[in-house]
Amino acid sequence: MTARPANAHQARLLRLLRDGGPNSRAQLGDQIDLSRSKLAVEVERLLETGLVVADGLAASRGGRRSHNIRLAPALRFLGVDIGATSIDVAVTNAELEVLGHINQPMDVREGPVAVFEQVLSMAAKLRSSGLAEEFDGAGIGVPGPVRFPEGVPVAPPIMPGWDGFPVREALSQDLGCPVMVDNDVNLMAMGEQHAGVARSVGDFLCVKIGTGIGCGIVVGGEVYRGTTGSAGDIGHIQAVPDGRPCACGNRGCLEAHFSGAALARDATEAAQQGLSAELAARLETAGTLSAVDVAAAAAAGDATALGLIREGGNRTGQVIAGLVSFFNPGLVVIGGGVTGLGHTLLAAIRTQVYRQSLPLATGNLPIVLGELGPTAGVIGAARLISDHLFSPA
Repeated sequence: MTARPANAHQARLLRLLRDGGPNSRAQLGDQIDLSRSKLAVEVERLLETGLVVADGLAASRGGRRSHNIRLAPALRFLGVDIGATSIDVAVTNAELEVLGHINQPMDVREGPVAVFEQVLSMAAKLRSSGLAEEFDGAGIGVPGPVRFPEGVPVAPPIMPGWDGFPVREALSQDLGCPVMVDNDVNLMAMGEQHAGVARSVGDFLCVKIGTGIGCGIVVGGEVYRGTTGSAGDIGHIQAVPDGRPCACGNRGCLEAHFSGAALARDATEAAQQGLSAELAARLETAGTLSAVDVAAAAAAGDATALGLIREGGNRTGQVIAGLVSFFNPGLVVIGGGVTGLGHTLLAAIRTQVYRQSLPLATGNLPIVLGELGPTAGVIGAARLISDHLFSPA
């Protein structure tokens, strides 16, 4: 993909076609502030670039029938969501429909070189399956703060060896296409905004509870990243005064008391102390415990597992309550690997938020689980690179 929109009107048309699918010139004209003649000029210029193609006649609205146009069917974006313990890679078309998706385990602590070898191998596998001859752009999510203009991770607490690594530059050379990089939680928020539960909401919070905890902040339909890219790092808000030591160097952080890693540790301690026969049996069988084991034990009615989930949900809800009072969002989305804990976790979070935040902020506030699961991040990554490419050069 070498062409870019020449002006803001063309960029707006491309994004409308991405978000709404094929559409007629007449319907596009209803959504964009252009005269019919000016709209025709801009559409013709986009057709000449090859970014859009004609797509048959539109339904009649009376009089002469309009032609549909759509984004070029051959456009392909690569979405990469690097988590703390796994990697998701997907190929999408220009309308951000997932055409192929691979997930593989990977420890982000192995460093950027090893992780990106895995990413490139997964991308090559998707390409060789016939889903893409080449990629027109790639979006990358990493589990830590990112200096967004440069596409560089900045002092990520759980990513040793990544600080200052030129992710965008390195992967752009290897993939042969433009690359954009962002925090993984921001991309989850963008994915839910594009195709999930937040489609019609302009101001919302997207909380990801996985190995760590973070929050995507969307204001007026746009992700808010903060001055240095660390906005939304709520896992390091103190939840327990003088509590457990955290990887960031402080004590009592939410992440140290409730995250995938903290939950696994607490479950293991409970099993070893004889507090839960269900967890003890699972520990003896597998040798380790994870949030998945806690969820399964809770589903079987294990009181200790249910207590761990409720306690973690209460602490998370206390932090979110402060965010709600401050930000007054229209929606709170809960996502990430720990959402396998389901409605027990959601109920505990809701209880704390509705109890502690002002009624004016919570009176019409839905707090819901994300709809897209592991595809939210890769769709958000594809959305990120398409936002870049569908902007004037």
